[in-house]
Amino acid sequence: MAADYDPRIVALYDRANPDGPDHDYYRALANRKNAQRILDLGCGTGILTVSFVSPGRSVVGVDPSPSMLAYARQRPGADNVTWIHGKATALAEGEFDFMVMTGNVAQHIIDPQWELSLNALRKAAAEGAVLAFESRNPSARAWEKWAGEAPESSQTPYGVLTEWCQTEVLDEHNVLLRSFNRFEATGELHVEENVLAFRSERQIRAQLVEAGFEVRAVYSDWKSTEFSADKPLMVFEAVAV
Repeated sequence: MAADYDPRIVALYDRANPDGPDHDYYRALANRKNAQRILDLGCGTGILTVSFVSPGRSVVGVDPSPSMLAYARQRPGADNVTWIHGKATALAEGEFDFMVMTGNVAQHIIDPQWELSLNALRKAAAEGAVLAFESRNPSARAWEKWAGEAPESSQTPYGVLTEWCQTEVLDEHNVLLRSFNRFEATGELHVEENVLAFRSERQIRAQLVEAGFEVRAVYSDWKSTEFSADKPLMVFEAVAV
């Protein structure tokens, strides 16, 4: 992962990752669980985080990117969220009853940091707390589609931006994603490198159990359809036991 993101890329992030059915799913789940103490780990720009805020709730957003957090803190409603620069290991014990990782954050946490993060989340969870997140099914081989896409240009407040990517398979589970962002007005080229972990459903289930969670459901979409191995998305719901 890059040391941090260019502020212009951060400001454009929500354009490519808008509020949608994934956020609706997590908000509805929080409401069904009557969540009072919510953690958004890897909160990014805070687009979902601030929408969790309601009377009687405490909401915490955690992210390792100073640029992302700086943007999140400027959002309407941001004053009602506690923002933490860091990772799961910075959390206090037994603090939350609902925890989410959205935007495929789980894939950005590489082993062994992933196992350490799950253990830290379990420590931060009250008994019976819900942990929900999504990850891409490696069987769908999404990285091959990304690498095959042609560069795409769009008009932004910073002028025309051209974006494309390259991928490289590092080993059985990890793929290096290089994202290219060229601001055409100046010719500036920003390259971000992220290693993404593509874990199977079986592997994630085992890691959750090892960390002290019980997997209650795995879905293949945001409508709570039971997961099947041919689907590209895996949505996990687990409970701290």
